[in-house]
Amino acid sequence: MKRPFTLYVLAAACLLNSCRQSPPSNMAASVNGRPITYDDLEKAYKIQFPTPPTPAMQASEDSMTVGKIEVLRSLIDNEIMLQRAEKLGLIAVASDVEARFNEVKAPYTQEEFQRQLAARRLTADEFKAQLRKDLSIAKLWNKEITSRISITDKDVSDFYNANKAGYNFAEPQVHLAQILVTPNPDPNVRNLKGDKAQNEEHAKKKIEMLEGRLKQGEDFAMLAQNYSEDPYTSPNGGDLGYVPESSLEKAHVDIRKLVMAMQAGQVSPILRTPEGYRMLKVISKEPAGQRDLNDPRVQQEIRGTLLNRKDQLLRASYYEVARNEAQVVNHFAASVLDNTASKVK
Repeated sequence: MKRPFTLYVLAAACLLNSCRQSPPSNMAASVNGRPITYDDLEKAYKIQFPTPPTPAMQASEDSMTVGKIEVLRSLIDNEIMLQRAEKLGLIAVASDVEARFNEVKAPYTQEEFQRQLAARRLTADEFKAQLRKDLSIAKLWNKEITSRISITDKDVSDFYNANKAGYNFAEPQVHLAQILVTPNPDPNVRNLKGDKAQNEEHAKKKIEMLEGRLKQGEDFAMLAQNYSEDPYTSPNGGDLGYVPESSLEKAHVDIRKLVMAMQAGQVSPILRTPEGYRMLKVISKEPAGQRDLNDPRVQQEIRGTLLNRKDQLLRASYYEVARNEAQVVNHFAASVLDNTASKVK
């Protein structure tokens, strides 16, 4: 007996659209069945973009949606890594979380710290929950990546011999790193999160978010790898290498004065430059002359450089493998496509 043609039509429609099971109303995405809610997304979005939008930005729903898609992608990646940490028994214990919380809190008075939390729309308990996730993922990176990287004396010697001229300074040098956020999306951006500011307002919010995370103790190099929009330095943790003092003299006078006044380890405030928003970190200041391989600082620097390179390569690969193995459903992105398609019809 032949089935009526209308049954085939209904079956096709069911497969393509109408019979697709709708996700729970508050589920923005799921990772291996574990939900990421729209409440989670809204809170994370407000933390990353704390500055109230201007009227122009409020009118640009597309810009806000792009930002939320990027934030959700980060939440998905973090959830994938957190689940891997759970599977390996690497979840941070309460004492680790409390120690980290007190470390972050130490530079502030109680009132100042409460203002910091309020600015990020977090309670102390919510902040501790986030610290637990961050510490657990850090333990995962250490076990799966860092502990497996070996830098031999021969690696160090080979690197030095290949770059010996770079350790002969004709004048004093400043070793700098940077985080750059540009107001125009650059297709060449290659940071780990694939994160790009879409416009001036978005760029300003993003650099303010990164400044806040630095003040709370996060690592400069890792934030540069994840978010900096300079395609040449973000893979190396924002490392600009050694900059001669004479080159600083050619820079903007305020930047030169700022860098010369900074000490090793210090990070600059947000700087507005022609390329976009920057934060600079002084890694070290070095006198003129040939630096020998036996100099402990040279050894440490080369090992750090080689470690960062291998770490970057392995983390990027680990992310890709983990994403491939996870079952991810991004309901928010699907809803954006569905809404766009419905408007076109």
